[in-house]
Amino acid sequence: MASRPLLNLAARAEERQFHRIKVRATLPQIIVTTADSSNEAGVFKVNVSPGVSDDVMLHAAMGFSRLKAGESARTRIAWRLLPFLFLLYIANYLDRTNIAYATLGMKGDLGLTDSVFGTASGIFFIGYFLLQIPGALLVERWSARLLLAITLITWGALTTLTGFVHTPLQLYGARFLLGVAEAGFFPGVIVYLSHWFIYEDRAKAVARFMSAIPIGFIVGGPIAGAILGVQWLGLSGWRWLFLLEGIPAVLLGTATLFMLPDRPNEVQWLQPNERDWLTSRLAEERRGKSHLEDVTIWQALRHPTVLMLTAGLFFTYSGGYAFWFWMPTMLQRLTGWNDVHRIGWIGAIPFTVGLVGMLLLGWNSDRTRERRWHFAIPQLTGALALSAWFFLPSSNTSLVVIFSLVGFGTIAYLPSFWALPSAFLTSSAAAAAIGFINCTASIGGFFGPKIIGELSDRMGSFRGGFVFMIACWIIASLLVLLCPSKQTA
Repeated sequence: MASRPLLNLAARAEERQFHRIKVRATLPQIIVTTADSSNEAGVFKVNVSPGVSDDVMLHAAMGFSRLKAGESARTRIAWRLLPFLFLLYIANYLDRTNIAYATLGMKGDLGLTDSVFGTASGIFFIGYFLLQIPGALLVERWSARLLLAITLITWGALTTLTGFVHTPLQLYGARFLLGVAEAGFFPGVIVYLSHWFIYEDRAKAVARFMSAIPIGFIVGGPIAGAILGVQWLGLSGWRWLFLLEGIPAVLLGTATLFMLPDRPNEVQWLQPNERDWLTSRLAEERRGKSHLEDVTIWQALRHPTVLMLTAGLFFTYSGGYAFWFWMPTMLQRLTGWNDVHRIGWIGAIPFTVGLVGMLLLGWNSDRTRERRWHFAIPQLTGALALSAWFFLPSSNTSLVVIFSLVGFGTIAYLPSFWALPSAFLTSSAAAAAIGFINCTASIGGFFGPKIIGELSDRMGSFRGGFVFMIACWIIASLLVLLCPSKQTA
């Protein structure tokens, strides 16, 4: 019967997520030319007898119409949401990590030791630990637009106030409050993306959003180098760095109230058929996970895979944030450079490499639907590169190459990792798990920089700190690789 191959063709095309479709319906054949998300092209021909029923033709046309609706919805959503979320995350990382460059001027003014700087960098994550799970749940159950707007405005104001600190204790307090203010932002956005992007697109969406991390460092380094050299109104450059970099977050927080919709059913820029396609696909994904355990929030937090992912990310953050916060100081001491402009520009190179790696691995992770090795390979690359520092002849060029590979290792894993929780947990449980994983693991962001500072003060070099970072990345890789590749009930 001619109707069955025609309908099977429509189902096959929809299942494979084709997003370039041409249909030519001229009896006795319907010819469909397609290309799927992996750019695999195909031409399919179905013989249709002249007596085929109108119902069959209608059902086939509806199937191909849904394909086109899905294609346009996915493209439209990506272009509407990701650029704005990208700007928000750049502001987030500028305000979180500008202390890495500010310390080049701050340490002399405030009399900071390496240990004090490490504590000031890391104490941010103690405050950050407190509100991440509530933030993720509020996005799931309340409003992403309101939560993110409040978060942005608050942390922007606190960043500006950091420019007025005069003692290490005041610096500790400012960094702690900044961590509290930023706590709900990242897990909130990860949950928010699951409201708009189907699973096949989620790692790519996370990769594009999280490309703001390296870009924040890429643009932040040269900007910080320029601002550190000024002396306006009797204030040191490091104070102006905090004063000026808090303003964009306040402005973007205000804009969030008007530009960020909560759910697909609230927007007018999606066509009705696009909205229906997205709603049905997301509902289908939720139903697809219902054959697994009916996981409550508390069960999710005790789930063995969630606990292993949390431990893996803890070690990743311990080594990664240690490198991010200390890299400008490491460059200054290991190269002998005193020009903050030069350090700012050279410091952008490792994050440029990390950005390219993150986008490529995020794309390949979606293409292959593999997550664990896409996490582990960057981590092991960073560990191997930093190990080579102990054996290679000392030179500034080799140091920059090594730091570039470490930058790749500390960034490229991100989209693959954050696609893991929503793969085996339903929405509220996944939201809680994401908040739990990130907030618990973020404590590593306290221990990592602090341990580097303590080791530097005691040993008078970064050798012990390098060994610490290498160990963190190897342990993190092993923990995530030991997670099951597929979750079963």
